[in-house]
Amino acid sequence: MFRTLRLAPLPSTSTSRPIRGFSTNIAAMTHLRIGFVPEHFSTPLEFAKKHYGLDSKLLPFPSGTGHMVTALQSGEIDIGIGLTEGWIAALGKAQAAKEDAGFRVVGTYVETPLCWAISTGARRTELNGVKDLKGKKVGVSRIGSGSYVMSFVLADQQGWLDPSSTSPPFPVEPLNTFANLRDGVNHGTADFFMWEHFTSKRYYDRDEIKRIGEIYTPWSSWKIVAVNSLLNPANWSSGPNASRPALKEELEDVLQKINKGIEHFEENQEEAVRYISTKLDYSEEDAREWLKTVGFANDVRGVDREVLAKTVGILQKAGVLGDGLDQTVMIGLERASPGT
Repeated sequence: MFRTLRLAPLPSTSTSRPIRGFSTNIAAMTHLRIGFVPEHFSTPLEFAKKHYGLDSKLLPFPSGTGHMVTALQSGEIDIGIGLTEGWIAALGKAQAAKEDAGFRVVGTYVETPLCWAISTGARRTELNGVKDLKGKKVGVSRIGSGSYVMSFVLADQQGWLDPSSTSPPFPVEPLNTFANLRDGVNHGTADFFMWEHFTSKRYYDRDEIKRIGEIYTPWSSWKIVAVNSLLNPANWSSGPNASRPALKEELEDVLQKINKGIEHFEENQEEAVRYISTKLDYSEEDAREWLKTVGFANDVRGVDREVLAKTVGILQKAGVLGDGLDQTVMIGLERASPGT
C-alpha cells in the first residue's frame, strides 16, 4: 500500500538565488533525463525501461553523486538517483551559502544502508586496518561526493575530527572514477578510498586492491532528486487547485514506472542475477549475495523527514554541514507519517 504523500514548501525566490542557470522548458520536454550510477543498484531502472515503457533517457555517471549534482545544476539531467549523503551535503552547503541548489529530494530508492568497503593498494603492507589511516590521504571521486562525505563520517567514528579545524580530516585527492581510485592507491596518489562493497569485491578477488575495513551509512542509502521545475508550486495544495498533484505529470509517471521496475526486480530474481552478472561485470555469486542485502522502496515517491533529519544531524556532527539549516526546503515530496 502506498503511503500518503504531501508536498513540502519550496523556498521563496526572494530569499535565494540559483547557483547556475537552469532550463525553463522542462515541462515541455517529452523525455526526461535520468542520471544514475551504472552499478547493480540500477537494475530496476533497466527493468522499468525494458518492460514498463520508461521512456526517459538514462545517462550513466560512473563517477557518482557529486558529478550528478553539477549535471543537475547545469541542466544536463532532470532527475538524479544517487547516494543520500551526497544529495543532502549539496543541499545543505547551498543553503548555507544562501543559494538554491536547483533540485529537491522527491523519492526514496533504496531503504537499506550502504556498505562502503575501505580499500588500499594490494601491496601496501603498512596499511592493514582502519587504525592505520589516521592522517593518510583519502582518494575520492569528487569533492562533495558520497566517497568524500563518508571520509568525514569515518573520521568522526574514529575520534579523529578536530572541531576547531576547518580542514578535512584527511588530505583529499579527487580522482573522478573508480578505476582512477584503484590506480591511485596502487601508485601512491592516495592511501585509501571507500566504495560500495560488491563493486569493490571483484578487485579484491583479482588481488588488484586490498580490503582493510568497512563502514555502513547510518541512513537509507539511495534517494531520488528532481529539478525544481518538475515540482508544482507549494500553494497548489490549497485553494481551487487543491486537487492538483504535488509532482508534475511527467515526474509522477517516471516514479510510477520505477516502482514497476522494482516490483519486477523483486519478483524475477533470476532475471536480475543474469542481468547483473552479464551486463554489469559482477560475478553470479556476488549478484546473489548482494540480493540478500538490498531492500528497495515499495513506493519510491517521497522521503521520510526523520531520515533526512538523521542524515543532516550526522553530517553536522561530522563537520560536513553547519548548524541552522532548514531541512524542510530540502524536501520536494515528503512521505506522511504512517496513519496520517
